[in-house]
Amino acid sequence: MDLRDQLKNLFPEHDEQDFQMPEEQFRQKEPLVCKFEKKGRNGKPVTIVEGWEGSEDELKKISKKIKTTLGIGGSEKDGTIIIQGDNRDKIMNILKEMGFKTKRVGG
Repeated sequence: MDLRDQLKNLFPEHDEQDFQMPEEQFRQKEPLVCKFEKKGRNGKPVTIVEGWEGSEDELKKISKKIKTTLGIGGSEKDGTIIIQGDNRDKIMNILKEMGFKTKRVGG
């Protein structure tokens, strides 16, 4: 007699149900750092978002959302998002709407 049979004997009216563990949603621990940079890019301004702790797929989704909302180009790799131009304020607003904490670095 296994545990299931013993429980059925103790609680005959109980209907057994399947149980699924809820998926744990990823939460960013540290704020995302949003900074402006021109060095090493032939004088072209870019906005860099650093500090991503999640998966590369999620990073690509966030990057795509920023790029399509603003209508500008950019890329993502190694936990950073690089967006063309100085768009720190707009990017920080988009990230806040998505539920991320952000931190502005630089003037």
